[in-house]
Amino acid sequence: MKKIIWLLLSSFGIMFAILSWVQESGLLASEMGAKKGLLAVLFGIILYIFVPSKMDKI
Repeated sequence: MKKIIWLLLSSFGIMFAILSWVQESGLLASEMGAKKGLLAVLFGIILYIFVPSKMDKI
């Protein structure tokens, strides 16, 4: 269970960093506020479904 929580939090952090980078490059609005966090959660869950959950079974 700890591993799943760690992987979910890592996926969120990765997506938040990517969204911040995209925002700094001007591709996203600079005043997204909490929407960026919500997007990071959603994309983080998607990232977790496609990458770490598959690696956990190896």
